[in-house]
Amino acid sequence: MDIERINENTVKFFISYGDIEDRGFDREEIWYSRERSEELFWDMMDEVHHREKFSVEGPLWIQVQAMESGLEVIVTKAQFSKDGEKLELPVSDDNHIDVDDDETMESLLKKKQEQDDEDEVLEFVIRFRDFEDLIQLAHRFTIESLHNELYSFEDQYYLYVSFDEESEEDRQEDTLSLLLEYGMDSRLSVHRLKEYGKVIFAEEALSQVQNLFKLY
Repeated sequence: MDIERINENTVKFFISYGDIEDRGFDREEIWYSRERSEELFWDMMDEVHHREKFSVEGPLWIQVQAMESGLEVIVTKAQFSKDGEKLELPVSDDNHIDVDDDETMESLLKKKQEQDDEDEVLEFVIRFRDFEDLIQLAHRFTIESLHNELYSFEDQYYLYVSFDEESEEDRQEDTLSLLLEYGMDSRLSVHRLKEYGKVIFAEEALSQVQNLFKLY
């Protein structure tokens, strides 16, 4: 994927259809499946963040242009005037959508649950800036039945966790709250982690981290 940093608030990138397929997406489904197109977008944005340090905070304006060989995407972070009013960008309504990344934990859970209803599995990928944060989390984590895997990818650590269909909603919310104390929700898909990342622990990752690394 080719990435061009336009300025502090805008980035442009091009992804070929071949690259899209290499990431596990079908060329046709990204136009007809909103869930899959959003998954592809956040997968690309995660790569943009790592390569260009382009942080995603608040609303975004997204312009997508379909080309013969791939997609050209322009992403701009919303800017606000001194009185708090949003400054509009010269992009027509047909060519952009707003995405608010300032989600609460409750809305994040609800969105994930809606996405995973068909599979009856609630899952998250949590990113850690530092391995020490992961160690701290592991020594506070006491839930044994939660499936969790640990990966490294592009000098970052990612914890994949999934709840079974029988887990209680309160337990899910408490667990996610603890996870987000030490890490952050990542748009990177577990499929990309498995394909391009390095597996550190394929099961009971937090338990193994707790046993191997002491808390100082």
